[in-house]
Amino acid sequence: MSGPGRLGDLLGIEHPIVQGPFGGGLSSVALTAAVSEGGGLGSYGAHILTPTAITELVTTLKAATSRPFAVNLWVPLEGERSALPDNAVLTAHVERLRPYYNKLGAAAPAYEEVEALPDFDDQIDALIAAAPPVISFVMGIPPRRVVDEARRKGIALIGTATTVEEAVALDDAGLDAIVASGSDAGGHRGAFLAPVRESLVGTFSLVPQIADAVTAPVIAAGGIADSRGIRAALTLGADAVQIGTAFLATRESGASDAHKRQLGTPSARTTVLTRLFSGRTARGIPNRFVRDMAAYEDAVPPYPIQNALMQPIRRAAAAQGRPEYVNLWAGQAAALAGDDLGAREYLAHLVKELPSQGVPLRSPRAVEEARVGECGHVPP
Repeated sequence: MSGPGRLGDLLGIEHPIVQGPFGGGLSSVALTAAVSEGGGLGSYGAHILTPTAITELVTTLKAATSRPFAVNLWVPLEGERSALPDNAVLTAHVERLRPYYNKLGAAAPAYEEVEALPDFDDQIDALIAAAPPVISFVMGIPPRRVVDEARRKGIALIGTATTVEEAVALDDAGLDAIVASGSDAGGHRGAFLAPVRESLVGTFSLVPQIADAVTAPVIAAGGIADSRGIRAALTLGADAVQIGTAFLATRESGASDAHKRQLGTPSARTTVLTRLFSGRTARGIPNRFVRDMAAYEDAVPPYPIQNALMQPIRRAAAAQGRPEYVNLWAGQAAALAGDDLGAREYLAHLVKELPSQGVPLRSPRAVEEARVGECGHVPP
């Protein structure tokens, strides 16, 4: 099929499909490269990487594919870099999780092992210096200097919006494309202008509203796992789609086998929003841990503290093949994920079932505005 219109021209991709970036070790170079080599935009979530690791990552990705790819960072929310709680408070949080450390044979982290996040300014400076073809962001708007420097170096920038207001803010900031991330999407919610509970708009309600409100190309994300979802998103005004969970299920992803075995099954038909694994709201398949700890949803410490406390539990459970204690991130179309497919095979299957021309439709309002711009007057 032909490239996805203006987004294809902007990013240099053949198909209107972006692979969602995965944080926390779920991304892999093999997955990113496979999607890019197949004509989509492969993505790698780098928000936990040090600046040195980011430099090495981009070098490795450039060696793995000659096609465009994206590296993703989280824009820090206010307060996330605050100091750790005192030892007594942190100990109380550790003791709440003590039965799970013991059950899995995992060591609880000591106070000094609960590390702060890598500095965002250092991360983005390293990333811009490494110059990947595309940088994508979630959780906020990158600083003005980042937009200016990326434009100077020819790096395309993609922002992520969970509401129309966030999309307009990203558009005004000069980002090149905007992901319309519906509440259907798996993993962490990226709301940054209003609380998550006020920013839960379904993908197919969000996409046409954002498409009408911004000038940048729109990428629909959330609840899309097959060609039916892609066609629906394009019809509603998206220029492309971003698919996360279904790519997470492919052989190349960094997800554990325990995680992958849950995707594409009847158990994946139900997902919930939870703070229990990281301290930030994220969508995943409910398991024993989520159900047993439900009463503590509002009591766990914020990201990144809870994330650090849960890391030994998640790692041990994944290594032991115990999905009941793993963060099973998944979107609301997770039951449609394929079974043991390679990423390039899955991408080819999506492309095969799409129309021969991947040109998105636009709303009547957008069409009229375009005609006004072309003719200089309002059409009769």
